[in-house]
Amino acid sequence: MKHFGNISDDERWQAVLAKDRRYDGAFVTGVHSTGIYCRPSCPARAPLRRNVRFYEGGQAAAKAGLRPCKRCSPDSQSAEEACVLAAVAAIRERGAMSLAALADLTGYTATHFQRLFKRSTGLSPAAFAKACREERVRDALSAGLSVTEALASAGYTGSGQFYAETKGRLGMSPSDWSQGGAGKLIHWTVLPTTLGDMLVAATDKGVCCLAFGEGEAQLRARFPRAELVAAGEGFRDLFAQVVAAVEQPGPGSAAIPLDVQGTAFQQRVWDELRRIPHGETRSYGELAAALGNPNASRAVGGANGANHIAVLIPCHRVIASDGTLGGYAYGLEIKAELLRREGA
Repeated sequence: MKHFGNISDDERWQAVLAKDRRYDGAFVTGVHSTGIYCRPSCPARAPLRRNVRFYEGGQAAAKAGLRPCKRCSPDSQSAEEACVLAAVAAIRERGAMSLAALADLTGYTATHFQRLFKRSTGLSPAAFAKACREERVRDALSAGLSVTEALASAGYTGSGQFYAETKGRLGMSPSDWSQGGAGKLIHWTVLPTTLGDMLVAATDKGVCCLAFGEGEAQLRARFPRAELVAAGEGFRDLFAQVVAAVEQPGPGSAAIPLDVQGTAFQQRVWDELRRIPHGETRSYGELAAALGNPNASRAVGGANGANHIAVLIPCHRVIASDGTLGGYAYGLEIKAELLRREGA
């Protein structure tokens, strides 16, 4: 379960645009132009961003003078939602559990439970348990435990098992995480482009952030424990490649090194985004189908919104099922122009 205080407003808004059911229960969306509050996954048409405020729950929204949406019933919880939440809580508490044990816990058949769980979270129970173990390692390292202690506390038999399972998904190495990212150098600058000012940041491994209309404050919010330094001559060529990928996009941008971190599911989505051929687009449903789960389009939308490296991880190539542009963190004008430049 996601917690209200750990989610930025940008992430909440992207969840609303994607109608991402994984965020149901984490917050409600207050639409002040209509006087109602909704679940993030409400099937109604998305409101205008300027009319929206986010609340921790229905009580907070009601105190602000809003009433619950009759279409999505944000204050009620379905039996299926309760089943998934119970399984999530059990996995977080006990670690990996067999599918049969989880099915017994929830009262569903194993096949039906697996389908419900994956539709809601975007991951199988086994993949979710692995992602939780990775989170425990990150949390333990950030709390000051040694690498050996952190791996043991998360149930890993050793560093070999950890590296085999994560395959570099953490972005930063465990030794970097052991200091909460402190001492990790991120070199950054803001460069002018024909699409407006563009923030580019990179570690010694590759680009870790690309955003339009942002600056040091937003970068620091994304990497609060890292050391931010102005990019020097050593990053001139890399950043020139990034600018070229924006101004004159082409298949060559795939060679630009990246340093990304995300959950197992987010990594899968981002890898699939980079497989969309230059000049083509995909709908959320098509992307979900390519990942082997046609029902995970909302979860795909959430992973899309969590992408911090615009253009190079081309979330702009994902459009709505009706052929319209859908949402984009940096505005539809930039999204449309990027697609035009790619010939999509």
